[in-house]
Amino acid sequence: MRTVNILGATGSVGTSTLDLVERAPDAFRVRALTAHRDVAGLAAAAIRTRAELAVVADERSLPALREALAGTGIATAGGAEAVCEAAANGADWTMGAIVGCAGLRPTMAAIAQGGTVVLANKEPLVSAGDIITAAARASGATLLPADSEHNAIFQCLDPARVARVRRIILTASGGPFRDWTLDDMAAVTPAQAVAHPNWSMGAKISVDSATMMNKGLELIEAVRLFPVPSERIEIVIHRQSVIHSLVDYVDGSMLAQLGPSDMRVPIAHCLAWPDRMATPMEPLDLVRLGRLDFEAPDPERFRALALARAAAEAGGARPAIMNAANEVAVAAFLAGAIGFLEIAAIVDDTLQRYDPAAPETIDAVLDVDGEARRMAGERVKDGVA
Repeated sequence: MRTVNILGATGSVGTSTLDLVERAPDAFRVRALTAHRDVAGLAAAAIRTRAELAVVADERSLPALREALAGTGIATAGGAEAVCEAAANGADWTMGAIVGCAGLRPTMAAIAQGGTVVLANKEPLVSAGDIITAAARASGATLLPADSEHNAIFQCLDPARVARVRRIILTASGGPFRDWTLDDMAAVTPAQAVAHPNWSMGAKISVDSATMMNKGLELIEAVRLFPVPSERIEIVIHRQSVIHSLVDYVDGSMLAQLGPSDMRVPIAHCLAWPDRMATPMEPLDLVRLGRLDFEAPDPERFRALALARAAAEAGGARPAIMNAANEVAVAAFLAGAIGFLEIAAIVDDTLQRYDPAAPETIDAVLDVDGEARRMAGERVKDGVA
């Protein structure tokens, strides 16, 4: 029986992971579940899975969590430090699905214990990639990608033949505005931006998909995860979201991983790895699918792609700055404070105005993140020309 921690258990990735764990109660034992402040969701999940420990990052929510779990025998804790302690409890397998840079320290705590750590949030590899991968090498931890695109690459990439890889191709749905003009995109509302055509995701990730910043962030993650330089990683729009990524080898062979648009598929691959486990997903009906379409993304309408590629090539603090500024800009857009096209403009402005030395510790990453957020916040208030 594999022991499991789920960091960020009440978010979309966390609940998908819980669904799979609950379907195989003889295969997994839940050590710890964490959430930010969703006491009801966390308590319900802890009871269903008979978790040993439930932790809320917002310490003010701890009394409510204790009350919800009174008499169950499930231990409770609260605060950011408690989340890190839960992550370091020595579980065999940890899902890191805490949104934002709040997930950096818990992810590092899990990696330091060794075992298998599954990365579902982008911040560890985007903002602190070199630090994260060095920590994994030092502890012997195995890092597995839960993003459907990186998980697809992981399944298709022969680690013994990396020198024979010609290209990695990241596929993108293109989001809801792939056919819109720039003028139309200028008037996009938050409700339109979160209505993803293929995937069910949270608001922030859905907006990133609409700007294609998510694909830019995934480019940076791919550079960190796989020994292939950024210039050999391409992005193509694939509207059906059936092929999740491809690896092109020098002999002309191209390997692709196909699957339904459901995060439970890559999560299940990580949960059972190196084995396979059953999921509730219906097999793909290729005849009914009929066709697979591909096209190049428009760099003028999706400025985020160029910003991300430049950040990937520059390295250092640039990816962390880009990620932080994007989070601020997306939050401002969702709040109605800025327009849709201003998201990329604010990210670009922040990158132009802030260029610190490469961070070498998690504390330094968080300092860069904080300053980039402050500067992006200033532009939100002042407006960007």
